[in-house]
Amino acid sequence: MRFRLLKKNFIAIVGLLAVVLTLLYIMFGAKGVESVEGVTETAKFDYGTIISMRTSVYDSNFKQLIQNAERFPLEPEMVLAVQVHNRPAYLQMLIRSLENVKGIEKALVIFSHDYFSEEITQMVKEIAFCKVLQIFFPYSMQLYPSEFPGQDPRDCPRDLSKADALRTGCLNAEHPDSYGHYREASITQTKHHWWWKLHFVFERVKVLQGYKRFVVFLEEDNYLLPDFHHFFHAMVELRRIDCGDCDVLALGNHKGTTDFRELSSKTETAGWMSTKHNMGTGISRELYYKLMGCNKEFCTYDDYNWDWTLQNLSGTCISKPLKVLVALGSRVLHTGDCGLHQKDECRPEVAQQRVAEALRETESALFVSQLSIKAQSPADHQPHAKNGGWGDVRDHALCINYAARL
Repeated sequence: MRFRLLKKNFIAIVGLLAVVLTLLYIMFGAKGVESVEGVTETAKFDYGTIISMRTSVYDSNFKQLIQNAERFPLEPEMVLAVQVHNRPAYLQMLIRSLENVKGIEKALVIFSHDYFSEEITQMVKEIAFCKVLQIFFPYSMQLYPSEFPGQDPRDCPRDLSKADALRTGCLNAEHPDSYGHYREASITQTKHHWWWKLHFVFERVKVLQGYKRFVVFLEEDNYLLPDFHHFFHAMVELRRIDCGDCDVLALGNHKGTTDFRELSSKTETAGWMSTKHNMGTGISRELYYKLMGCNKEFCTYDDYNWDWTLQNLSGTCISKPLKVLVALGSRVLHTGDCGLHQKDECRPEVAQQRVAEALRETESALFVSQLSIKAQSPADHQPHAKNGGWGDVRDHALCINYAARL
């Protein structure tokens, strides 16, 4: 009898221990493990095969392990979402600029990747100055190298005439763009990634449920000035007081540091224009919902650029044109001299020199105490000729589907 009781007690203890270990695994597995340096380790990413990368992408997007969560436990005051491709030298410059932003420890920085490499992931994992989340675009060309949404070898060549395409029977023969060209995966990916990222940040990032402030969207070849966090809050406050109908914040402009000392504390209002307002773009949850009402229109408009597509929506699908509050003294610099629209050879060392000069020029005019609106232009619809590159119905269907709960 005693043996049976001991045996039952032993089984109960083992069972209890198993439950405790399982709970500990779930708790610490979900949060990551604190390293000696205090940086939270992120999930393992397997780069071995395409299938293993696809699995890692879905696993990482599901778990959403927050790097440095224990070091910075408070809710973020500012959220930055960075779209990353494959220019590690420029990404490194952006990360260095982030580290020098005063108050960055109060931010959450989300890096959204469409190219997966150990070098880039490790670069982000080494960040210790703020909370970080890495998310991964699951329809990258890298994950589908020879099938849609990548470039299927059975797809029609870009410049093949529609008559010849129908004759040869290539896959998308019926659907060239407005200029008679067939899709190129390398061209369509950026717009896909931007729209997916917008959905994911506002709908599926768990730590942002209830976050009501602006999310600032950046790219890997951006560089932030040291007072970016300070300026962001000043701009939000200016909007609250003097521009309640402003839909978008533009914390950067394409004039660089020209006349920065005179313009550091100045802003203006205007209607959304792709070529002026697509850098350091602050989007609120309210604007996100407006854009979701135009999901189909965004995804079927024949322009491979997300920003030109947004300009088309402003004043058409979105009946009231988008009004932008624009920083005249740009807090975001553009370092990229190569990429989708720049065909020159990458020269990050030259970009770094330009950044150093810009920092010297702007240093004495940062951290202004108050902002003002210098000029107010009417927020009119700005029509333009669509750029094409987005005529394939497969792109339309995939893009529309991002709004679904996958």
